[in-house]
Formats: sequence, structure tokens, C-alpha cells
Amino acid sequence: MPEQPTDLRETVRRRYAASALKVSGGGTACCGPEPVEADENFGGALYAADERDTLPAEAIAASLGCGNPTAVAGLDEGERVLDLGSGGGIDVLLSARRVGPTGKAYGLDMTEEMLALALANQQKAGVTNVEFLKGTIEAIPLPAGTIDVVISNCVINLSTDKPAVFAEMFRVLAPGGRIGVSDVVADDELTPARRAERGDYVGCIAGALSFAEYRDGLSEAGFTDVEFTPTHAVADGMHSAIVRAVKPNTAQPGAVTSAPPTADCDCDCDCDCRS
Repeated sequence: MPEQPTDLRETVRRRYAASALKVSGGGTACCGPEPVEADENFGGALYAADERDTLPAEAIAASLGCGNPTAVAGLDEGERVLDLGSGGGIDVLLSARRVGPTGKAYGLDMTEEMLALALANQQKAGVTNVEFLKGTIEAIPLPAGTIDVVISNCVINLSTDKPAVFAEMFRVLAPGGRIGVSDVVADDELTPARRAERGDYVGCIAGALSFAEYRDGLSEAGFTDVEFTPTHAVADGMHSAIVRAVKPNTAQPGAVTSAPPTADCDCDCDCDCRS
């Protein structure tokens, strides 16, 4: 019997919690923390050496992504960027430097252990224009219309409710905002069953959408200018790809644009942070 969505989410959470604990409190390699298990298609090796040199070793060791979204998102000074599934914080810290002191980088993760590791990495890096939030990518704890760029690194494929993820990305983006994410995407001819033959769900394979499914999902959420740039193969018929799309400048019917989010608004307060 296939795993249910709640079981899959817990499986994913346990996997990433274990990865964070391995980096923060587990064994160490000769030159720093022991990296989490990943092949050449995933992990910190996908970042340029000059980027890795600016980050704590733990942030690099905890990387499980399939690309480098900060290199393709075109971040500008002063922008507000949100990283979905921020893990140990590697993309948040890189984004914070790109947007500068007048911008801000948010990281969202559902795993306590990863959030603790990310906060420790932020302190080591000495980066102040960063805020880490606890929550799921299907229910982002930020007000509508307050983010300029949404990035993510091999996390959307892990969601069991991808339409909700696309809708939430659209909601939190300001008109004219954009997404630049790295994700695993399947060839259109591969059925879900054939994708599952190539790898499991927590390994970022079985839950991947096809190119057509991804495009349709983003379009149905309201995005335009959807485009894909495959970067490397991760399995037969499965690709790491850069996915870009734009929220139209024209406000959608019923859309709400709020003031920039603050640290006072989170999911523990009485307010509805997602209104």
C-alpha cells in the first residue's frame, strides 16, 4: 500500500532531521563536519568554490539540493527573497549577501533540527538580514504580496500537495515577483510508476513532476512566463532543472498586498499570518 501524505511528510522530516544532527553533532571528517550522504548530482559540490569559501562548513555539509538557485534567480540589492525548505541555510545566507543590507532573506523549514543548524550557521556567518521561519511550504507563514523572489532547492518535489505550494508561492509574491527554483523534473513520457522505479520519494525522485505537470501547475496558480532549463541528469529520464516563472504585474482579483513582514508575525501568534 502506498504511503499516505502524512506518512510521507513524516518520513521526509525524519530524514532531514537525521541529516541535520549528523552535521551538527555527528562525526567529523578530516577537514570539517561530515557531509550528509549525496552523490555528485546533489549537495554542496554544485556551488562555486568562491561561494563555498564564504560560508560555514556546516552549511555546505548539510546541503542536499540539486542545484544552485541563488546563481540563477537574478537577485538584486534591496529585494526580499524567500527560500522554501531552507535546510541548513546555504541558499538563505548566499541570498542575504546578494540582496545586501537593504534587502532580506527568509528561510522556511518544517524541521526543528535543520532550523537550529541554520541559526547556528547564520551566527557563524555573521549575516544579519536573515530570518528563519518554522512551517510548511504548503502554508507559508508570511503575509500576501511581501516577497520579491521565491527560491527553492530540490524541495518542491518532496511535497505531497504541490498545487498548494504553487498557490502559496503566488500568494506571498508581490505583483511582478518571480520564482527561480532548482528541482527534479521528469520527462513527460515517464508515468508516476516509472518515476518511482528510478528512486524513492525522500530521494527526490518518485515525487517529481513531469515538465508538463509542472508547467500546468504553475499556470493554474496564476504564473506566466514559465520556463525550464535542465542542468544535469539525476536518473534515466529525470533531470535537475532550473524553473523560472513570474507573477503578473496586474493585481489579480481579490489579491491582497501587505506591508513587509516582520518578526512579530509568526504562526504562534493570534493573527492570521497568511491573510
